[in-house]
Amino acid sequence: MRISVSSDMDKPVARLLVAELRDRGHDVVTHGALSPGDDPQWAACSEAAAREVATGTADQAVVCCWTGTGASIAANKVPGVRAALCTDAYTAGGARRWNDANVLALSLRLTSEPLLKEILDAWFTGEPSGDAEVGENVARVGRLDGSGR
Repeated sequence: MRISVSSDMDKPVARLLVAELRDRGHDVVTHGALSPGDDPQWAACSEAAAREVATGTADQAVVCCWTGTGASIAANKVPGVRAALCTDAYTAGGARRWNDANVLALSLRLTSEPLLKEILDAWFTGEPSGDAEVGENVARVGRLDGSGR
């Protein structure tokens, strides 16, 4: 899977995220502080990663900033993106299952190495639900941003 990763700061957890994704066999593209010469501002690098998902050049993205909030807000402004700020594995699994989230937002401040691995496990094993009500809600979100579904 091709994963677009952005971070506004070059912090150990961001580097660990990239390494962990590569160790899991994913093709990783980096943005922001993780990619020399890129704009490291959270709004810019989160948008860049999210746009790759929206255009189909990446399957999913992980966007990071100090709290994860700004990164998730910026990513969610890109039509077709459903970014979820996840601080635990249960939320990550639920975001995939009930929201068909395609962008994971993480806090550089709160995410430890063991927690990161738990969140990634839940995110990548989570599958979008086939439930009709879930599908209706995801489609409604798509209509809200004009991307349809």
